[in-house]
Amino acid sequence: MLISSLSFKLADAQVSISLGLNIGSQPAWGPTGYDHAEYYYMPDIDTYYDVPNHQYIYLSGSRWTRSSALPPRYSNYNVYNGYKAVINEPSPWLHSATYRTKYAQYKGHRGQPVIRDSHDQRYQNHWNGNNGHAYGHDKHDNGHDNHNNNGHNNHGHDDHHDNGHGHH
Repeated sequence: MLISSLSFKLADAQVSISLGLNIGSQPAWGPTGYDHAEYYYMPDIDTYYDVPNHQYIYLSGSRWTRSSALPPRYSNYNVYNGYKAVINEPSPWLHSATYRTKYAQYKGHRGQPVIRDSHDQRYQNHWNGNNGHAYGHDKHDNGHDNHNNNGHNNHGHDDHHDNGHGHH
């Protein structure tokens, strides 16, 4: 009986540790300053990105659709340049009106530091999946600005207060 109780406690500890950090899951175009991010909200295109599952979530007609790439209508959108808000709430698209209103002021906002441009060591092993390939096209920003912020600038406005922030 004592052994099963110990195993259960150990399993609980492992789960809480694995939920704490996910820097390695974040794409190169993700905003810097977060040790944990479940979703990014991109107000320019009213789209979410599921960080752990590497999927975009966007409206297709009246239904939210998941895909590993953005749909053709966003083929000119540059994920490196567009503003991303970190949201650490379950299924944020179910409250889309709230996020549209909250982040409307960030539409067209440029200059948010991204992981690709950071020299912070914690981003050294970020996820290198499709790295901004939206609709099969490379959306790298060839004239990017390196803000040398070392991941200490929180322009992503984490919606769950300190749960997505790194130790600064």
